[in-house]
Amino acid sequence: MNIIDTHCHLDAAEFDTDRDTVAAQAWSAGVKTIVVPAVQYTNFSAVLAACQRYPGCVPALGLHPMYIHAHLPEHLILLRAAIERQRPVAIGEIGLDFFVPDLDAATQEYFFTEQLKIARDFDLPVLLHSRRANDQVLKQLRRFGIRRGIAHAFSGSRQQAEAFIRQGFKLGFGGAMTYTRASNLRRLAAELPPEALVLETDAPDMAPAWLHSKRNGPEQLPRIAAVLAELRGITPDMVMHITSKNACAVLSLQLETISQHGST
Repeated sequence: MNIIDTHCHLDAAEFDTDRDTVAAQAWSAGVKTIVVPAVQYTNFSAVLAACQRYPGCVPALGLHPMYIHAHLPEHLILLRAAIERQRPVAIGEIGLDFFVPDLDAATQEYFFTEQLKIARDFDLPVLLHSRRANDQVLKQLRRFGIRRGIAHAFSGSRQQAEAFIRQGFKLGFGGAMTYTRASNLRRLAAELPPEALVLETDAPDMAPAWLHSKRNGPEQLPRIAAVLAELRGITPDMVMHITSKNACAVLSLQLETISQHGST
């Protein structure tokens, strides 16, 4: 079984000392496709290098809202150029964050909407970061006609979940779902249409309950899948099959060929 981790920052500094081991452990665990999203222009090269080095890793390129202090308008031009050189599977990680204080909303919206234009121009899906901003994000998706992507680490209401689904988006579920106190999230994971769900780790962040406050890794995805299976009353194999199929559909991946990407 090839399980797809739709969101893992394998290029992050937290993996600098043992990245080869982490990638090998993920592969051994059956996580043979990993989407590695960029967060700012200066880490495009690290993301692309990781995806060249490790089989099954594929890049997403974008400018994250939490790094607006580092983004420059010319980075949007450089993003377009990078896409033309090596087409990623998505534009991401992009979006809006109204949870973190002192992140200027207008600047966030500028970079978000400009990147939605890029996604539209290149006909690419988007990987969305949305904290306390689901309605505003949905508004911009409708405005620019973006109908394909993943709402990463979804944490909104049932109504917002259904709005993303109507817009053509999948919803990313990961470590947060494994905490018993996350009752609303677990209810959504159990009840939303199966074709709307994809799995993710957001490693090294968003550790599952059994790794609370420790570094997360893509090798944890099968155990996360088992939690989702328990919530839905189906087998882990069924969850892995369904979510991988959904990820392939939204990101235009091919399970039978994707594991050949990259070189050791």
